[in-house]
Amino acid sequence: AAEASARWCVVTGGRGFAARHLVLMLLRSGEWRVRVADLAQVISLDLDEEQGILGAAIREGQAVYASADLRDKAQLAKAFEGAEVVFHMAAPDSSINNFHLHYSVNVEGTKNVIDACIHCKVKRLIYTSSPSVVFDGVHGIFNADESMPYPDKFNDSYSETKADAEKLVMRANGRDGLLTCCIRPSSIFGPGDKLLVPSLVAAARAGKSKYIIGDGNNYYDFTYVENVAYGHVCADKTLSSEDGAKRAAGKAYFVTNVEPIKFWEFMSLLLDGLGYQRPSIKIPVSVMMPLAHVVEWTYKSFCKYGMKVPQLTPSRIRLLSCNRTFSCSRAKDQLGYEPIVSLKV
Repeated sequence: AAEASARWCVVTGGRGFAARHLVLMLLRSGEWRVRVADLAQVISLDLDEEQGILGAAIREGQAVYASADLRDKAQLAKAFEGAEVVFHMAAPDSSINNFHLHYSVNVEGTKNVIDACIHCKVKRLIYTSSPSVVFDGVHGIFNADESMPYPDKFNDSYSETKADAEKLVMRANGRDGLLTCCIRPSSIFGPGDKLLVPSLVAAARAGKSKYIIGDGNNYYDFTYVENVAYGHVCADKTLSSEDGAKRAAGKAYFVTNVEPIKFWEFMSLLLDGLGYQRPSIKIPVSVMMPLAHVVEWTYKSFCKYGMKVPQLTPSRIRLLSCNRTFSCSRAKDQLGYEPIVSLKV
């Protein structure tokens, strides 16, 4: 009887960086039993997870693991059975510019998620989108709100397919009673990060961390991973009420720490904390971009022979030298979102 009355939610990509934090936040709330859905056949817990909240929840039946590929609708339907809400966080590595991979997972996979939600009568679908869906790869973004349109051309295949998926999720709002919402967290960092800090350390060890691309004055919005998780919880709670659903269903929301900072100052703080040299030598974008185009051409020519994805690409140069800040006013007003962890902590 207790099993039948339990409130279940699903987190797709549940073993990913931000998703792990959301799973723990949902379990700590005491409001949910959590189905962690991901690609692996079985879950493999780290030692701290085994001894922590997740391990205990699995032993007590408060959390279960579901092996599910977004490209397999039957697996998704099995994972979503009996769930009240799905937090759709699964996505391929954004640093790999592989259109086929990104389209098959982000677009086709999201179509399957929506269909599985409807088949299983899931009430709410919260999708983890990206601020990159409004970035054209050329023009900087400063304090953009959600009225900013999608660009005609995207910076990379990841951004393009995330935008396509976001449109699918918003259009699905109201289908057979399903309520949807999209969260756009900006530049996530924090414990368990396998992208930002590892790439910084690799650059530092290779002697590349002393360089600044551009004038060093471009501002960014970073988001601590706990705030990302909290933004998703706020979205679900809002959609759970009739008034909240009228406000937020079918919409997208930027979520940040609401503390814009110069990108290279943030990198300097991280490198300082890791014991490495702060970047100090400025290289103009006009110098780096031709080199990046050569590197990208070389990769496209030789990737079939096993060449690794390069760090120096035109897309990366633009990301490192542009402004990218976003307003959270709509998330504050309509979702009740406020950052729960400051950059200064």
